[in-house]
Amino acid sequence: MAAPRENVSLLFKLYCLTVMTLVAAAYTIALRYTRTTEKELYFSTTAVCITEVIKLLLSVGLLAKETGSLGRFKTSLSENILGSPKELMKLSVPSLVYAVQNNMAFLALSNLDAAVYQVTYQLKIPCTALCTVLMLNRTLSKLQWISVFMLCGGVTLVQWKPAQATKVVVEQNPLLGFGAIAIAVLCSGFAGVYFEKVLKSSDTSLWVRNIQMYLSGIVVTLVGAYLSDGAEIKEKGFFYGYTYYVWFVIFLASVGGLYTSVVVKYTDNIMKGFSAAAAIVLSTIASVMLFGLQITLTFALGTLLVCVSIYLYGLPRQDTTSIQQGETASKERIIGV
Repeated sequence: MAAPRENVSLLFKLYCLTVMTLVAAAYTIALRYTRTTEKELYFSTTAVCITEVIKLLLSVGLLAKETGSLGRFKTSLSENILGSPKELMKLSVPSLVYAVQNNMAFLALSNLDAAVYQVTYQLKIPCTALCTVLMLNRTLSKLQWISVFMLCGGVTLVQWKPAQATKVVVEQNPLLGFGAIAIAVLCSGFAGVYFEKVLKSSDTSLWVRNIQMYLSGIVVTLVGAYLSDGAEIKEKGFFYGYTYYVWFVIFLASVGGLYTSVVVKYTDNIMKGFSAAAAIVLSTIASVMLFGLQITLTFALGTLLVCVSIYLYGLPRQDTTSIQQGETASKERIIGV
């Protein structure tokens, strides 16, 4: 996994994308099961913190395996973790930005209708593509841009839930909601592409980068847990409501996080978005069989759009180099005449 990106085979990339998709779908299903069957709900904020800890431990183990000896393992930790405070600060940026994103998304949901929130929040997909172009100096073909916006629409339809009438009047500030959703969308695109740029701008091991990011992630999520549920955590305990199923959900989230970093390292954030969309479709289909969820016309249409967008984005791009060279040569001949 630590091989240079250009030496990674297409089969390995497909394997990583497939595993990430399946793990994400399994995580969604398991999470839905725990939320609908567990009598005593656990604190989701503490679960996120524990997920970061497990991802850190797994990354340490994978780094030890990669280095091959205890001496090289200690050297790698001392040089890249203890002896590189600047690198730790660099990798703390995604954790902080993701924390801002989550808070802005919650604020937007509190001030926008659910349907408006569902549509606008999916703008994070084209925003990620835009950040990829601007921050990584890449180009996307017109067909790929079309597939990105098609994916955005498909995911919106797949997750669409009609608004239900309610007698409860909730005071909302649409201007504040749209401002918050704009910040959340920008944070999502920037954080993902920033992490990708850090991963690919040096030969530092993927697992070292993960350790650097998860260390700051633990601090950020721990602070967030006590700011959100501090009083209840002190009263009921940090592990309140945890069962075997909850631990299984946390484990899936941890493995999914590791595979996400591998996908970002060896493909890109846009492909990660397509993989996440496929996971949403798979988990919803599985929920039909497991939880009796009803398939709607909007879901079927959304699934079709997601599948078509994945196919279109994966089409080989046309090499226009020879055409441009031919045009240049013909212009030179005309000028010469």
